[in-house]
Amino acid sequence: MIQEIKENILQAVHPDAVVEVQEIGLQSVLYIAPNYLKSVCKFLRDDSRYYFDFLANVTAVDYFPQEYFEVVYNLTSIPFQTQLCLKVRVSAERNLNELPEVPSVSEVWRTADWHEREAYDLMGIFFTDHPDLRRILMPEDWVGYPLRKDYQDPETYHNIPIK
Repeated sequence: MIQEIKENILQAVHPDAVVEVQEIGLQSVLYIAPNYLKSVCKFLRDDSRYYFDFLANVTAVDYFPQEYFEVVYNLTSIPFQTQLCLKVRVSAERNLNELPEVPSVSEVWRTADWHEREAYDLMGIFFTDHPDLRRILMPEDWVGYPLRKDYQDPETYHNIPIK
């Protein structure tokens, strides 16, 4: 099924939309080029053969010391009772002022709004065109992204010891 989905994406969206197919493990994965992510997601939601109407989760994985992150999208088609995993690989800029960017899919699935905010808050992934990208779990003035593997816990926050 994954090869069929890949071929249909390449025909409907763009020949460069799918970067890689991973068919090992419990679930196959389509790696999507970041600039085609939103178009691929709209296609998978709207195409009557797939109808991935539910975005179950968006999360990010830090592969430090390797220099990349992966943003993971778990899609579900409730009527067809099928699931699909999409991933987008982005370079891991460790500079807190130059965050890796991925297009927001919040206009495709409203549930992406809070999932993307969490990935931004904890991993430092910037979702372009997100309607309200701000911290959701950490205080607004928190420095850094606590789920990154290179994150260093601060000793104090507003002169209050943390450890």
